[in-house]
Amino acid sequence: MKRRRILGFLSALLTTLLLAFGLKMVVPMPANAQSTTILIAAAASLQEALKEIDPLFETAHKGITVNYNFAASGPLQQQIEQGAPVDLYISAATRQMDALQQKNLILTDTRRNLLTNTLALVMPRNSTIPVTSFQQLTNPSIKKISVGEPRSVPAGQYAAEVFKNLGILDQLQPKFVYGNSVRNVLGSVESGNADAGVVYATDAKISNQVKQVAIAASNWHSPIVYPMAVITASRNQQAARTYAQFLSNPQAQSIFKKYGFGIAQ
Repeated sequence: MKRRRILGFLSALLTTLLLAFGLKMVVPMPANAQSTTILIAAAASLQEALKEIDPLFETAHKGITVNYNFAASGPLQQQIEQGAPVDLYISAATRQMDALQQKNLILTDTRRNLLTNTLALVMPRNSTIPVTSFQQLTNPSIKKISVGEPRSVPAGQYAAEVFKNLGILDQLQPKFVYGNSVRNVLGSVESGNADAGVVYATDAKISNQVKQVAIAASNWHSPIVYPMAVITASRNQQAARTYAQFLSNPQAQSIFKKYGFGIAQ
């Protein structure tokens, strides 16, 4: 009994000392506590919006931690095909998602279109070159145009469609400087390494170093939609479904709208 009292006294003394010095006691997690970490592979243009949504989700679902891999949709598709431990994929185009579906790499019942976007022509904010339309990119003063690599970057695919439909693709190709993601394209224009660039309107909105000079008409390119789906090989399918469902609630959608995205119907 005396030994027990001494141990109790020492334990209380240790707690008092820890609190006095502003230290935190490490309390072991209950044996039945469970925590799940999921990996979201998402198009680069979603970075700011998803990062703002993240703390809201993790507060609402305390047992789930979310990690992100932001990149161009093409490389993300390839990573999934090569077995990367992705739980949910959000692409900036249907082509990459279609490719995964054909290989049975996504759960088709979880696939749906989440967002829409528009295509913007941007120039460095201090540029004095008189361009107000995509057609004026043929101006000899425009020597470098930054665009995404069409085979792997959806924004580049849409840009190529715009130039082709306007009948100026062949004329502009010698000016192209290819980026490996839409954010790489934006960075080229911000730094002045390109006279103009084609990005999403949402990318133009977050930068104070570029100015948006034109928006592509929707009939100049394929519809810009962001499909998402849970990956078949995911070990955390239920948590991934929970996250996907959260992205459709009014709170998350208001954040997407703030960044300029449209909500897919």
